[in-house]
Amino acid sequence: MCVGDELISGQSWCLVVNMEDKVEVMAGETAQITCMFTTDEGLGGTTIQWFYVSLVKLSVHRNTQILNVNGTAAVLVIRDVGVKDNLEFICVIKTLTREEAEGRTQLQVFKSPTFPTIEAVETGISVNEDQSKIGSCKVKNGYPKPNITWYRNNMPLRNTQHEVDVSSSTTTESSGLYSVQSELTMKVKKEDKDAEFYCEVVYFVPGATKMTESQRINISVYYLPTEVNIWVESPKGKIKEGDTLELRCDNNGNNPSSITTIKHQNSEYSVDNKTMVRTNVTRLDGGVYECTFTETDNFEEISGSTKLFIKYILPVDSIAVMEGEELKASCNALSSLQTSTTWFKNEKLVSKGNTLSVKSATLETAGMYKCVVTVPEMEGMKTSGILQVNVKGSPQILGPDVQEVETYETTVNLTCSARGFPVPTIMWTTSDGKVQQRETEDGAQSVVTFKITSNVKVFCNASNDFGSKVVEFNIKAILNTTLTTITSMPTISTTTRSTTTISSDTVKLWVFCASSPIESKGFVIAIIIIAIFLLAILGSVLYFLYKKGRICGRSGKQDFSKRKSSKDNIVVEMKSDNTEEAILLGVNGEKQQPNDQVHI
Repeated sequence: MCVGDELISGQSWCLVVNMEDKVEVMAGETAQITCMFTTDEGLGGTTIQWFYVSLVKLSVHRNTQILNVNGTAAVLVIRDVGVKDNLEFICVIKTLTREEAEGRTQLQVFKSPTFPTIEAVETGISVNEDQSKIGSCKVKNGYPKPNITWYRNNMPLRNTQHEVDVSSSTTTESSGLYSVQSELTMKVKKEDKDAEFYCEVVYFVPGATKMTESQRINISVYYLPTEVNIWVESPKGKIKEGDTLELRCDNNGNNPSSITTIKHQNSEYSVDNKTMVRTNVTRLDGGVYECTFTETDNFEEISGSTKLFIKYILPVDSIAVMEGEELKASCNALSSLQTSTTWFKNEKLVSKGNTLSVKSATLETAGMYKCVVTVPEMEGMKTSGILQVNVKGSPQILGPDVQEVETYETTVNLTCSARGFPVPTIMWTTSDGKVQQRETEDGAQSVVTFKITSNVKVFCNASNDFGSKVVEFNIKAILNTTLTTITSMPTISTTTRSTTTISSDTVKLWVFCASSPIESKGFVIAIIIIAIFLLAILGSVLYFLYKKGRICGRSGKQDFSKRKSSKDNIVVEMKSDNTEEAILLGVNGEKQQPNDQVHI
């Protein structure tokens, strides 16, 4: 500014003030506002004054300092700038000649806001509603006021009548900072179920503009289905009897207020999580399954269906045939696929094919046959049935017509087995004992217990509607066996002479007959073996003593073996306690009379 309209002492003066239009600073930092001036009058008597835009004189405080630079500039320093300092500052210069000039600077203060937070609605939104709240976005403590923009899939959303409505509210905090909250309301469409929503916050800093984005949210969109699908979740591929069936039903809609049901023939099932499970299915579980979704709001229904085929095999039956007739048994397995049939008896393969044929049936033909039917096309798919073949005819007793039985026991168990059809009835010729009868695979078996007192014959009679058969049991009872016991051993006397006399009184072998009954063969045999063993030991001892000359008067070097002996030299008296009669035996076993003299 140059002032020249006033003349003082014939002279004109010029005063000029220069200042920046604005000074930008972040809150909490230090701001410097410079006021530069020039004057022709000189610096003497020049005054500088600072004012707010309200023309109130600025009071100097602890955070404000006025500096003069080279006499032609004044600097206003403000420390720890706050939003309250966001003002227009005026620098006024006055001279002694009452000339006055001023300059203005706008102090702009900035504060970055917090990171934006976004919240989506927790409930689902129906496409049938006009407009629904999508979510809210909030940012706090910014300066100047931040701006919020909503996006859907990276596309900004603007207010559109009946479609999109974005409303914002601003709160001024006690610190002077701004907090902004924005809400998005719109009419959703089906494709919004996969859309991502977020908000963008734009705020200012010294010399620049910055932007930050919130997290992204999704919303639940409810809409009616237009198509229903039902399929087999498990097992994969073909289904056979015995499998666990898992059916799943779904649609292209999304509405929690709907009810899902699956119908099969005349049955209706409510399902959980759109899944139905049935275990151990049979061919009756095949057919059409219909899945229906019913809206509980308006009870509208939409359905879909599928048809299932359960692969199955029917079991076989049993038959009976007369003895001598031809047997033809068919394994009438019914299957929806090609099958292969084999026949087994007693775990042995007897025939292949669905027909079992025997030209002339016998009792050996009777029994349990296992028919195994498989489906080569599907591994693990098979079934089996038991075919009971009954051959009608008179009974046949298993074993010979006569059975010989020897026993030491006082009781004996007899078993009589017969086969035939109808199942034979077994009768014994005696009513003594306990009789147990049971049916077998191809007939009957009876066990009877007899008490044995003597030799006896027992008859087993097996009979049915076609005749009877008898078998004879000859039981031979073995009586109790006597036991021989040695009670004393021979006594040998010697003299100084070379002649040895053994009288009938010095050697006695006592024999007792055991009168107690022996109940077991094994016990008798054991006693006999022990007796033989003891006799063998005794013989060895006697022979040893004889060789050493301890018996028969041997002494020194006398050779007793040189003596001539005869069959009459040694006499052994055999005497029992029950009689006075004695039997004399020679060395070689020749019989002697008791009164005969024995000479050595």
